[in-house]
Amino acid sequence: MSNSTALIIVIIAVVVVVAIVIALLVRNRGRERRARQANELRTHAAAQSTDLEQAQREAAARQAAADQAAEEAQLAQARAEEAQQGLLHTEARQEDTVREADRLDPDVDHTSSQYEPGDVTPPRHQA
Repeated sequence: MSNSTALIIVIIAVVVVVAIVIALLVRNRGRERRARQANELRTHAAAQSTDLEQAQREAAARQAAADQAAEEAQLAQARAEEAQQGLLHTEARQEDTVREADRLDPDVDHTSSQYEPGDVTPPRHQA
């Protein structure tokens, strides 16, 4: 083997080694850059954790208020239904009283098929 061939082989080997070293350096720099970016993103996410905690507290408070409002609405509905039942009972008692008055009133035909309880105002007596 001649000196020039050996020199060419050495130069090629040096070029290959230099290319490998450059490729490794570029790859390491890329890894370091991505690691820095990841660190920056994690720092940003950590800074957002206070916002997240505040949003969670606000959501929990609003849910508690909604639950309380729903409970109050159910209670109000139950009271309204109770009042409606009381109204129906009072109306029925009034109708019973009017029917009894109509039964006693000689001017009212309470046995007619078209009979319905009449007016609750007392009739004026003619003198």
